[in-house]
Amino acid sequence: MAKPRTKFVCSVCGYETGKWLGKCPSCGEFASFTEEIREEKTRFGGVVSSAEASEMRPRILSEISASDSERTDTGIGELDRVLSGGLVRGSFTLVGGDPGIGKSTLLIQMCRHIGEKNKKILYVSGEESAAQVKLRAERLGIRSDSLYIMSETSLSIIEDCIKELKPELVIIDSIQTMYSDSITSAPGSVSQVRESGNRLLGLSKKNGITVITVGHVTKDGQLAGPRVLEHMVDTVLYFEGDKNFSGRILRCVKNRFGSTNEIGIFDMTSRGLAEIKNPSEHLLKGRPVGVSGTAVTCSVEGSRPLLLEVQALASRNGYAVPRRITAGTDFNRVNMLIAVLEKRAKMPMSSFDVYVNLTGGIRISEPSLDASIVAAIASSYKNVPIASSMVIIGEVGLAGELRAVTMCEKRISECSKLGFKNIVIPTANINDIPQNTEVDIKAVDNINKLLALALRPH
Repeated sequence: MAKPRTKFVCSVCGYETGKWLGKCPSCGEFASFTEEIREEKTRFGGVVSSAEASEMRPRILSEISASDSERTDTGIGELDRVLSGGLVRGSFTLVGGDPGIGKSTLLIQMCRHIGEKNKKILYVSGEESAAQVKLRAERLGIRSDSLYIMSETSLSIIEDCIKELKPELVIIDSIQTMYSDSITSAPGSVSQVRESGNRLLGLSKKNGITVITVGHVTKDGQLAGPRVLEHMVDTVLYFEGDKNFSGRILRCVKNRFGSTNEIGIFDMTSRGLAEIKNPSEHLLKGRPVGVSGTAVTCSVEGSRPLLLEVQALASRNGYAVPRRITAGTDFNRVNMLIAVLEKRAKMPMSSFDVYVNLTGGIRISEPSLDASIVAAIASSYKNVPIASSMVIIGEVGLAGELRAVTMCEKRISECSKLGFKNIVIPTANINDIPQNTEVDIKAVDNINKLLALALRPH
């Protein structure tokens, strides 16, 4: 017999307690507990079929078929790159991102290629009607008899439909709109999201169905709902970008079937998301030449080297407190680099406003950008342009030293491929210079030598 039980759940972290608390002992939030009533269903005995007993029996590693890990390519090269080769059969993937960033567009574009393989796809939308989903699919040129659209939020109805249709791929958009009848709280609450995640996970693993669900994010950029949702899924992808720019980055933060060091880069167009095959060339498009305050650097995202333009503007300030504004990089690290410039390079930056920007709407916090940021700020301060053929790479320490960076050889190869002739690297990376390179590589060990090299007449 079902037992009704009252409990209080933290809406931030999902902590449960039998009584209301003013402060959550898990996450420290105040007034975050909401009352929920749930029927606990108990099971006494029961008959287990021979097929279920066979699945529950422990098996030796050699007995498990390799087909259990079959991968399906999505037809989108950048997405396959992030997923380390494609979607794994029976996997559960969570895709998060800001509203309007392109999550639904990416997933429905993926259906085109998978549908061409005559694999059944069930697209469940809890936020749009079936007609709205069809309009988007037609705009993207997707017409497939293997794609089934369903507008529903009841988890029980969705489960029945999955059992009847037996699709190879199920897309849930989004998990915050799903609800279970056994829980009295509203859709999107911690308990509803956790219950929906558990039931979808069970369907995925038991039937070998690949499930992809969209997750909302909070104002801090974190996935909404309980943290346990990210732990239970196999893969977590974040879709990043600025609505004012067309560039988008798909970043993998968890992957049980491959590397988490890969990113995919897209361009949002009127025909959907287009893959960017050469991101370095795309990010440097329209770069000014002969202007002070700009420097080119090479960052590595995952295993992919990216050439970026760092822009800085140092403007004299008439007020007591100078302004520091950054876009695309870490604000506190830029403040630290400004302090290093003032102390080690004797530049009185306290009387200047400093603005630092990474062009293209991309956000990167890798320390190898430090040397280029320092050079760009100094270039703007002295109004001396840096040579357009120069790339500056290196991490800057508090003593003003340039420290080694990882994968330096790969960075040099990327710079050479795009036609850059001069590269400045830390002295600690001098052994990473590839043999028979035609690029002029200078190794420096502190910011004073770096600035003397970068700001010399050319």
